[in-house]
Amino acid sequence: MTDIFEAPENEIEDTAEKLFFRLYQACNISVRRVGNILTEYNMSAQQFSVLGSLGRTGFESGLTVNEMVEYLMVSRQSLNGVLNRMEKAGYIKRSVNPDDQRSRKITLCPLGREVLDQVRPRLQAFYQQSLIDMSEEKRLDSIDSLNFLIQRMK
Repeated sequence: MTDIFEAPENEIEDTAEKLFFRLYQACNISVRRVGNILTEYNMSAQQFSVLGSLGRTGFESGLTVNEMVEYLMVSRQSLNGVLNRMEKAGYIKRSVNPDDQRSRKITLCPLGREVLDQVRPRLQAFYQQSLIDMSEEKRLDSIDSLNFLIQRMK
């Protein structure tokens, strides 16, 4: 009997297909593990990605919807649904953009900051444990490779 985890390696001969299959698997595992942590806060991975993008140093004044769409690489339609739920839950606030009255700035509310500060160390522990035996050089090379792929796929 063939091990199910070895079957894709044996069946997939194309290196590109093999790489994208591994990215698919890694993404699924990551989303599932992160989802387990976020469930305790009744929050989805998409909602946490919004908190994380707003919680970055230098972005305390918020982001416009367009900036967030570009940064998270999601559609405006899916982001609007997420933002509506988050605003209703008290995680974020939308206000008129002082630089452009036609657009809105999204900022963290105190509850959003509190959840971000509670969840982030738990996620960082998961990330560090996942990368424990990977050298810093290999981590940086992986980031470069993923950045390259993202740019090419855009």
